[in-house]
This record gives sequence, structure tokens and C-alpha cells, in this order.
Amino acid sequence: MRFDLITLFPELFTPFLSVGVARRAFDSGQIEVQPWQLRDFADDNYRRVDDRPYGGGPGMVMLVEPLERALAAAKAARLAAGADAASGGVPAIIHFTPTGRRIDQALVQELAQGPGAVLLCGRYEGMDQRFLDRHVTLELSLGDFILSGGELPAIALLDAIARLQPGVLNDAASHEQDSFSDGLLDCPHYSRPEVLRDLPGQSEDLPVPPVLLSGHHAQIARWRRERSLELTLRRRPELIAAARAAGKLSKQDEAFLKALQAL
Repeated sequence: MRFDLITLFPELFTPFLSVGVARRAFDSGQIEVQPWQLRDFADDNYRRVDDRPYGGGPGMVMLVEPLERALAAAKAARLAAGADAASGGVPAIIHFTPTGRRIDQALVQELAQGPGAVLLCGRYEGMDQRFLDRHVTLELSLGDFILSGGELPAIALLDAIARLQPGVLNDAASHEQDSFSDGLLDCPHYSRPEVLRDLPGQSEDLPVPPVLLSGHHAQIARWRRERSLELTLRRRPELIAAARAAGKLSKQDEAFLKALQAL
């Protein structure tokens, strides 16, 4: 799959693409990333890509013409590479904005199965609405807060998609146990030592839960499921309701939740 990034700051993506999970996905060729510097598509000596908003007010608005030229170049490059052959040659155009749909794991899983997209990383007060109305197929947000631009949401989305690619994680089952993969929050995890002792400010030893040392795989799986249910009920009860509506809770799950709520 291929992602084309239209941005004023392509250098922000370089560190991300050179380390960890992302690097493995890109080095393997499973994901290709092509940044496009928007200023390269300006038509004046000052490489201007923004101007004052009609109607007055603070900030600047990104101009339509440079955006149109950058998007056309990205589409042409994708067409030449055959990146969107499976979708009839029409790429998804994603714009990052606080008014967009909040990114979740279900969306990430859907995009991870597709051909990629063109990612629009806005700055200033945003992009001219006429450009967005004409081209954008999906608007996305990281959450109910404001960032300086779309680069960080783009990096977050790329990372989430990269780790779902086959062979990228050391353990292929790792992402299957992540929070939200089954609609719930993940359970706690533990590693060595078996008992933490003599910690500053700690009055007692802290052992690993005994069930995790038992070697009884069915009991371990149930313990993890119950901790996941417990954490989700406490922190994100709306996810429990969604899992119930989707038929993802077993009779055993429901009995456990009922017992928790009775406490």
C-alpha cells in the first residue's frame, strides 16, 4: 500500500520512518510513503501557500491552487505506480481536522487492508473549504483537542497501520491482544522478576499474579479476559455496551460483569 503526504513539513516524517515498527513496514515494501512539499507547488517566488481569510479574523488559510497542483501530482504518481488499481484508480483522500471522525482501531484495521491514501496535513487555520469539498473522502481526528497541524495525526495513523502488516511485529499475535482489537481495553501485563522487593516508598513486596505462573493456559486466558472486562467497565463503560450490542460478550463474560457491578 502507498501513502502520499501533502505537507509543509515533510522532514517531520523522517525520524518516524527510520526506526522501529514503521521502519520494518517500510523497509519490507509493505508500505510506501511519499511526501510532497506543498511549497513546491506555489506559483510565486515567495513559495506562498496561504493568505488571509475572507471575512477577516485571525490566522491564515491554505490556498486552493497549490493544493490542487500537489494533489494532482500525487494522484498522477499513484496512477503510474498502480497504487490504486484495486479501487478503480481512485485514491482515498484523507484530511486531518478536529471536526473529523475520531480514529479508532476498527478504522485502522479497515485501512490496513486497503491500497493506502493521500493524506492532507493542514496548517494555520486550515485549508480552503472549496478544496476540501471537492476532493476529501474522509476527515479524521485524534481527539477533542487542537494540534498545530495534520502531521502528528498522519504519523499516528501510519504507525497504527504499519504494525498490522504481516511480519512487522516480532510476534504475529501481538496486535490481536491490543486494546480495542476485540472492542475492549487490554489486560495488565507482567514480566521479571516474579516479586518486586525493597522498592523506594513501597511497604510490601509486589508479586506477579499467581495464575500467570501456573502454566494453566485456560485459567490464564480467563484471568486476562476478566481483567480486560474489569478495566474496560471501570474506564470505558461505553465500550462494554458496544461489545454487548455487537455480540462479543459470552455468557461467562456477562456473569462476571454482573458480579462486578454488584460489588
